[in-house]
Amino acid sequence: MGEFGELRRLAAGQGGFVAAEQALRLGFSRDQIRHLVRSGRWTRVSRGCYLPMAAPPEAALRRTRIRAVIRSLGPGAVAVLDTAAELHGIGGLRPSAAIHVSVPPPRPHVQRRAERRLVVHQLTLGPAEIGEVDGVPTTTPLRTVADLVLRVDRYPAVCLLDSALNRQILAESDLHLLLRQLAGRRGAVAARRHLAEADGRAQSPLETRTRLRCVDGGVPPDALQLHVRDDDGYLLGVGDMGWRAARVIAEADGRVPHLTPDAIFADRFRQNRLVNAGWRILRFTWADTLRPDYIPATVRQALRQPR
Repeated sequence: MGEFGELRRLAAGQGGFVAAEQALRLGFSRDQIRHLVRSGRWTRVSRGCYLPMAAPPEAALRRTRIRAVIRSLGPGAVAVLDTAAELHGIGGLRPSAAIHVSVPPPRPHVQRRAERRLVVHQLTLGPAEIGEVDGVPTTTPLRTVADLVLRVDRYPAVCLLDSALNRQILAESDLHLLLRQLAGRRGAVAARRHLAEADGRAQSPLETRTRLRCVDGGVPPDALQLHVRDDDGYLLGVGDMGWRAARVIAEADGRVPHLTPDAIFADRFRQNRLVNAGWRILRFTWADTLRPDYIPATVRQALRQPR
């Protein structure tokens, strides 16, 4: 059992995984490794890299898989684009199993690798544009956001910007640095327009998308995170976005935050107080944001109704 103890110590020092060649050096055979994986005692995380344990929770496995892939690509490999945003905790992009990594040129053998869901790039990165997240080399938040807003459409771009600002991964003062990052790059004109629409008060990509639908439909909200108080100044509730004169509030109802019993109770209690204070509440889901006309038409109808 000595080789198992040594293997676990080795794995603990490099993010939880071991490479096949490391296991072979410790006395394991290739047949042993295959048997350990097939029996579920080890978990394959990438080509030639394994967790010497049964599969952990998906989030932990994903982080280990990213770390293992980058290590296997050698010095200079860096997580970029969607994967860098994921590591930094910046929301707004469609979930993807792909792992985006940049390697220094030339690295021809990397291009021929048959790693499933690995996307290899060769970005020009300066030392100041590379950092670490939990020991994983990755582009800095500023470089990550700059690269992505040049590549994605308006809605995900503004969602990315809102998320980075709301989570204080980027500060408002960083936006002028972001503009400098964009200068002269392909897609910069559209990306600058996306920056102009960013608002860090949006607490989720769903709120951002709902706001953009309202803007596109000619009924932009005049307040985000609207605090509604009674005559004595008591806080009745906070609406995701609102139209003060018409006393209309729109709520972006994401699935996870609103499904627990406590959340359902709190939502109903808050809505009852707001309705009794003369406010109308509209509620929108992610599916609603996929219909360009639905949200603005619903808001417009509410704004037209007499108070």
